[in-house]
Amino acid sequence: MTTTITTKTYSNYINNEWVETTSGKTFASINPATKEVLGHAQSSTAEELDQAVEAAHNAKKAWRKLGQAARGQLLFKTANILEANLDEIAESMTKEMGKTLPEAKGETARGIAILRYYAGEGMRKDGDVIPSSDKDALMFTKRTPLGVVGVITPWNFPVAIPIWKIAPALVYGNTIVFKPASEAAVTASKVVECFAQAGFPEGVFNFVTGSGSVVGQGLIDHPKLNAITFTGSESVGQSVAKSASARGIKFQLEMGGKNPVIVTKNANIDQAVEGVISGAFRSSGQKCTATSRVIVEEKVFDEFKQKLINESAKITVGDGLEDGVWLGPCASESQFNTFKEYIEKGKQEGANLVHGGEVLTGDKYDKGFFVTPAIFDEVTAEMAIAQDEIFGPVIALIKASDLEDAIELANNTKYGLSASIFTSDINSILEFIDDIEVGLVRINAESAGVELQAPFGGMKASSSGSREQGEAAKDFYTAIKTVFIKGS
Repeated sequence: MTTTITTKTYSNYINNEWVETTSGKTFASINPATKEVLGHAQSSTAEELDQAVEAAHNAKKAWRKLGQAARGQLLFKTANILEANLDEIAESMTKEMGKTLPEAKGETARGIAILRYYAGEGMRKDGDVIPSSDKDALMFTKRTPLGVVGVITPWNFPVAIPIWKIAPALVYGNTIVFKPASEAAVTASKVVECFAQAGFPEGVFNFVTGSGSVVGQGLIDHPKLNAITFTGSESVGQSVAKSASARGIKFQLEMGGKNPVIVTKNANIDQAVEGVISGAFRSSGQKCTATSRVIVEEKVFDEFKQKLINESAKITVGDGLEDGVWLGPCASESQFNTFKEYIEKGKQEGANLVHGGEVLTGDKYDKGFFVTPAIFDEVTAEMAIAQDEIFGPVIALIKASDLEDAIELANNTKYGLSASIFTSDINSILEFIDDIEVGLVRINAESAGVELQAPFGGMKASSSGSREQGEAAKDFYTAIKTVFIKGS
């Protein structure tokens, strides 16, 4: 039995109070499977944003002085509250952005694990002792928080991505202002309720919903903001970088990818097919690490293509809350239209649509944004479907003459987030690791996914360079003080 999500209106959370915008305006969150309204969130003004940043600014000194261990304990408490509400939050996620309920539960469980991982940072070192040239002196480094951190997150992972930004920011002593994607505002609100129940001091955690032009840009430009962490589109990310650079504040960007999988002549073809389908089509391909280009050596190209088509034909599409559904709808009408545009663009460019790419109709589908996953072959490297991040369930099959050619094709993109290779040859593996231009390298595994304790980020246009998750997060959310002590 599923729980009922009412069409309530969700408030901002500023200085430990739930408050509504003075504009009196809200926006609706829509279920992409049914087009039903799940709830409403605040269309906030610049005034509400300013209140949130001021609250975070006023709280940062006391929060820093509370100590890392005590901050970690509050994250442990938040994890327990989130765990108690896992089913409700996962169902909300499925209803709001379309991914299947098992995927939504898995993502929420990952959010809990991330909270506990960073809670443990409360008892780990925050510096190093360094030998001094003066034998009578003590020299060491100490990590210090940045201050107020702005957190801007996308709709495709509405639990995991906010938490993997918020948790390290908080445990390392920063206060935050969180702006989620409007398409995922209801799920974000439910996550914020868990933090609110945990009992953080006033002003430490602030949450404001609204448009990117008012709340997002206003947050980036706010004079009391000390750092910004952003996940979203490349165009917006470039704007964030420009604004943050002009003000001289720290910024962290994750902006997507056009992720390749290479299948060599000595790969386990069945394993490769399974990995490609999961990497390309899970979450309707709406992952920054999703497989979008599959580069196959010509000796096994036909065999791989036929098996890929056969297995893709078994995929069930429908409402993510229904048992047995493997692929949910596109997350929004905008994503739905983008999918359709690229299917037509691929055909116009001369690629051959060998499977799927259809809009599903009928009683079961008419109210939602349902499509069948698409596979193109006869794709060349310069085509839009081989270069643009579609963010939908579309595979571009590309034939390579050998491994060297395959790697060259894989690197022929402005992005460099993740890549994988399927092969049984150790020399091919080593060559791939050395020559592929990405931040996340996977061997005999799908391109999507990263473990929470490992650094995550890309190269080229995919990221700003600083890594998220694991111990690497400390490098972004703190600054290093070098301390030299000598007795009088």
